[in-house]
Amino acid sequence: MSSPKFRDLSAGSKSLVLIEFVCFAGALLLSLYLNKVFQFVVHDTQSIPMNILFIHSVVFALVVQLSCLAMGLYDSKLRENLRGVIRRLLVSIAIGFFIVSLVNPFYGSGSLAIELLAGASLVSFFLVCGVRYFTLQIDFFGFNKRNILVLGAGERASIIEKRMRRDVDRQGFFMHGFVVMNGDADHGIVNENRINLDCSLVNYALEHQIDEIVVANDERRENLPVDELFACKIRGVEITEILDFIERETGQIAVNLIYPSWVIYSNGFASANHLRNTLDWIFNATMGFFLFLVTWPVMLITALLIKLEDGIKAPIFYSQERVGLDGQAFKIVKFRSMRIDAEKNGAQMASKDDDRTTRIGKAIRKYRIDELPQIYNVMMGDMGFVGPRPERPEFVQQLIKNIPYYNERHNVKPGLTGWAQLKYPYGATEKDSLEKLKYDLYYIKHRSFMLDLLILIRTVEIVLFGKGR
Repeated sequence: MSSPKFRDLSAGSKSLVLIEFVCFAGALLLSLYLNKVFQFVVHDTQSIPMNILFIHSVVFALVVQLSCLAMGLYDSKLRENLRGVIRRLLVSIAIGFFIVSLVNPFYGSGSLAIELLAGASLVSFFLVCGVRYFTLQIDFFGFNKRNILVLGAGERASIIEKRMRRDVDRQGFFMHGFVVMNGDADHGIVNENRINLDCSLVNYALEHQIDEIVVANDERRENLPVDELFACKIRGVEITEILDFIERETGQIAVNLIYPSWVIYSNGFASANHLRNTLDWIFNATMGFFLFLVTWPVMLITALLIKLEDGIKAPIFYSQERVGLDGQAFKIVKFRSMRIDAEKNGAQMASKDDDRTTRIGKAIRKYRIDELPQIYNVMMGDMGFVGPRPERPEFVQQLIKNIPYYNERHNVKPGLTGWAQLKYPYGATEKDSLEKLKYDLYYIKHRSFMLDLLILIRTVEIVLFGKGR
């Protein structure tokens, strides 16, 4: 049984990355050409070697595209209209322009005038706006979408209906319908097209140009048309198990559908090895030290503000026990964001608008500043930069009892940020914990250096726009 590859960047998004790279790189070269013709800025670019100008264009494109990635512009499930895309694009180009301007002086005699970089930013904005308008029109008219047929219309199939009910959840495919099968539960598909086949499955699939069949019937013993699925596969129709389909399209693993053989035979869930652990430790320690050097002024100001609000004797930091790798407990360090007597009535989960939070606490929680002292935990090896967020032992014991596979999230180190933090809003209920577990399991299955890097880049959006708690 194969497992779907990591698909936060879909095939369409990857094409978009390539097209927009050409737009960003071309925008800089175009601005240089226009300046040569019209002399908007007095700047001698003829003395700069062509290979240096080429490096300028590539660096400009890469930096701006990293900013676009951080702003979620290449997320395959981006929930934005053209106006929202333009807002994100403006921020991305502004960040890219700022970073490139800082790097520019290091070119020495090969550096460009700031006005030329600003012109390139303006040209790239209009070019990419045109590309985005065109791609949104393609999505609107349904071009290049896969035609999906679901085999089953019962309880298992209804998860697709419930989880992917919005148009944005179905970007990239068209849901043709759900085939009613023997053994399907009566309380299944409600609002979708229910299909009662009056011909063979293979003939129906070919007649209606089905690109993919998702196997989602409730009872498979003696009810799964293996021969017909085989014939469909031979004729070029992709056959996908419902767990793989949901994983691919949502970036989460449907916990309530997991069965042992799926885990055993699927790709992913790679075990750690000595080399991987060593590289992770070096990366986390180096990044931790660098982040401390960059953020210590922010941490100093935060400490002073906490003292000013609560008094000179009030503690700045808050230490709390959390569950980490292999279920081992460790002490997490945070800036105190709640009243000193916040847990006088016992441990309780923090909520989004928790009335125990101080005024300074609300601000530092919103922008994740309260998490900065955890750099210490990262450098000590208790945590990594990326991984499932660690929970308190009191809550973990209860969640393990009530949520299947919850303990599996402790097979990797917890992190400062994670896949669940990117994909799911802040929540403090058991239902929220279940939803976040689906994303945590997806991360554990697919974790790699590239996925960690993507999560770190995407976390920039959460911090800049205060999408914390």
